[in-house]
Amino acid sequence: MAHPHILVLAGNARILEKAANLGLRVTNFEKPGTFDPQVAQYCSQLHLFDFQNIRLVTELARALHSVDPFSRIITHSEIGQVISGHLNTTLGLPGNGLEVTRTLHNKLALRERLNDKGLGPVPAAPRTTREELRAFVAEHGSAVVKPLMGSGSLGVRKIHSIDEVSEIWEWIDSYGVGEFMIEALLTGEELSVETFSLAGRHTVLAVTGKDTRDGLIEQGHVVPAPLGERDTASVSEFTCEVLDAVGLVDGVAHTEIMLTAQGPRVIESHSRAGGDRISKLVELATGIDLEALPFRVAADPDFTVPVPRLRGGAAVQFLDVAPGRITEVSGVDSARAAEGVVELSVRAEVGGVVRPVQWSDDRRGHVLVQAPTGEEAVRRVQEIAESVVIRTTPVADEPAPTMGEVLAEAHEALDPFS
Repeated sequence: MAHPHILVLAGNARILEKAANLGLRVTNFEKPGTFDPQVAQYCSQLHLFDFQNIRLVTELARALHSVDPFSRIITHSEIGQVISGHLNTTLGLPGNGLEVTRTLHNKLALRERLNDKGLGPVPAAPRTTREELRAFVAEHGSAVVKPLMGSGSLGVRKIHSIDEVSEIWEWIDSYGVGEFMIEALLTGEELSVETFSLAGRHTVLAVTGKDTRDGLIEQGHVVPAPLGERDTASVSEFTCEVLDAVGLVDGVAHTEIMLTAQGPRVIESHSRAGGDRISKLVELATGIDLEALPFRVAADPDFTVPVPRLRGGAAVQFLDVAPGRITEVSGVDSARAAEGVVELSVRAEVGGVVRPVQWSDDRRGHVLVQAPTGEEAVRRVQEIAESVVIRTTPVADEPAPTMGEVLAEAHEALDPFS
């Protein structure tokens, strides 16, 4: 009997090795600009092209499927979500179809769906004029401006008062945000809920605590989140209702939640695992490998979703580096050898230039630790992250890259259907 054949979109070596270890035959679609030669050893076929080109990806997938049918299409990437939904619908494959993936990919569509159903309603509006933006802020006191699509907090700005409207409007124009939405600014405790769905049934595997330092770019995460049983149950139940409302059928989901004084509210949700090494935190704290679960479904017709059993805590902290030219990098070896450290990544060399952080990919490294409890993991990871020294000196201001330039550098199109 032939091993199941799956199509993976933008699979990296770490993820594809998990598929290969389960005996799956992998056809991988990848973009040339992000190709890592290490992935080839785990693929039976590898196609390098812009898989966000709808016509091209549709015709190639259809041709390959007619010769050697795919049992499933799997992607762990943000840019692969709507493509996988489109191909599932086009080829009649199991999993989340285009309507589901487009709703999750488009933040305004998700907000409107939830508001229509009365699920944690949040005032929101599509792209507006300067005057309408001012009126929205005047009514609600504060707001968030965000692109309709994207991840990593790219192009997201907070407006704390009406006095900031003019500045934000000028920034929207100069940064090239394009289509955007505005919604009321949520306050409270920020979390994310990591789930796995099978045939429309959702299982909460972990609730993740976040450290944003009142900003937009996450500085750290911890599993389990420091929540009491009642709040954990409330957030978990609410998340499952959200996924039902969207129509999610299968796979990993990462739903960002603000636990407000009025109850949980969705910030955004994705039909993929969370970034920032959240999958590794869940694995260390519960023993469940989120990245492997979709492959296990493809490999085993009798697969059942594992029950999470907390066995400790894990936390990640991102390195705080001031913009400028790097003059010193020290403390890395001793930090890597510290108790509990599972990962330490530093992307900084003397002479390099650190630009202001515009989105998650601009951060220069992280420390990830495992500990007996979440609280201890947070204490250790913050202490170890502070021991890594990356000094910079200011450099002459350079024009910040526009949103289009950032996306081009990442080889990413926000809306492949546009």
